[in-house]
Amino acid sequence: MRSIWRGAISFGLVTIGVRLFSATEEHDFRFHQMHREDGGRIKYRRVCSVCGEEVAFADIAKGYELDDGRVVMLDSEDLESLPIETDRAIQVLEFVPVEEIDPIYFQKSYYLEPDKTAVRPYVLLRTALEDAERLAVVKITIRQRQTLATLRARDDVLVLHTMLWPDEIRRPEFDFLGSDVEVRPQELRMASSLVESMAGSFEEEEFTDDYRDAMERLITAKAEGAVLPVAAESEEKGEVIDLMTALERSVEAAKSSRATSAKPGKPVKSAKGKSSEKKASSA
Repeated sequence: MRSIWRGAISFGLVTIGVRLFSATEEHDFRFHQMHREDGGRIKYRRVCSVCGEEVAFADIAKGYELDDGRVVMLDSEDLESLPIETDRAIQVLEFVPVEEIDPIYFQKSYYLEPDKTAVRPYVLLRTALEDAERLAVVKITIRQRQTLATLRARDDVLVLHTMLWPDEIRRPEFDFLGSDVEVRPQELRMASSLVESMAGSFEEEEFTDDYRDAMERLITAKAEGAVLPVAAESEEKGEVIDLMTALERSVEAAKSSRATSAKPGKPVKSAKGKSSEKKASSA
């Protein structure tokens, strides 16, 4: 991995030198735009709408259009003079319980690696966060853009999650929110039963990207001139049933599916992730 930022965590009077690495990567297929007739790549040029000339990247400035139609031009010198802290510091603001921050705020995830001389305070902070079950709320400036973020311990490393600012979260404004919807007790009991019958533990290796697998098969078939895979026909919807009947049938289907998919010798996990098999008592 290649670091994209280098700085330090400011933790009270303690400074922890770190480097930032992207923690995620997309495995999607990247397509080029092609001319259907001759297979040529489609190219794009930066052309000025006033003079019609192609413009070099070095001659391009940033412009922000105001409500009255005027455009404010900003160049690199203007951006560098912004009155914000860009001293490559991750400033710890406070420590909060993990459950207090809604995941809707999170944007991107990064790993933090300590400098060779900062391993001990790094491990100290990581362990303190684990023991307290808290996140560190921090501020960091990346590419001249200050953002809110959190630090948390994951396995043996610190992970930084950049966050949206509170005013960037939209409020849900839907008509149904103001209506009085009645949920019958028997429906709630059946829905709870459905949740319980489908409960399990999250094991990431059990989930796969079906779209990516199908796309890979399609590209391979096209490249080799083989028969293209065909999507399975969707099942026709049957009769319209009421909510209670749908819940009952869903519970039955979930229980049946879990029973048939359980591997021999592998214990079925309950909602709390515990094995349903009783441990044999020692002789």
